[in-house]
Amino acid sequence: MTPICKAIGLLALAATAACTNPTRFEDDTVGLGNQDGLGAEVGPTATNSPEYFSATVGDRVLFAVDQSTLSAAAQSTLTAQANWLLDNREFAAKIEGHADEQGTRVYNFNLGEKRANAVREFLISQGVAPGRITTISFGKERPIEICSEETCYSKNRRAVTVIAAGLTG
Repeated sequence: MTPICKAIGLLALAATAACTNPTRFEDDTVGLGNQDGLGAEVGPTATNSPEYFSATVGDRVLFAVDQSTLSAAAQSTLTAQANWLLDNREFAAKIEGHADEQGTRVYNFNLGEKRANAVREFLISQGVAPGRITTISFGKERPIEICSEETCYSKNRRAVTVIAAGLTG
């Protein structure tokens, strides 16, 4: 074996040895306090994180066919969203309106816009400042399920609240 082959072999061994700890990224919280551990935890489980909002509060509401009216279940989710936004004023919300694949592109774009606006108006009625909420319609252009069955269509008739920090003016 030549010295070049040995060097390449050692480099390959060193490179793979650096990847042998499969749990090295499991604890991705960051302590912000002093050395005794007294401080806030920031990470994917923090109650003021977008991840918490999506997973615990709920980031989407569903609609009936050809409707932009909020159901009781949707209103319950949106009330929780409004409360979270009121407690976390450093975040702004963008409401994405979506429709299923049935119907024309223009019809579904308009329906997605009505759905996003229905969510926006509800959040405003709960005390969220209008300047913190924007809307956009994707119509039928961004389905999360693709098939020609009601189970797929029902998941695509939705409005999704996307939150981000630093967007308030």
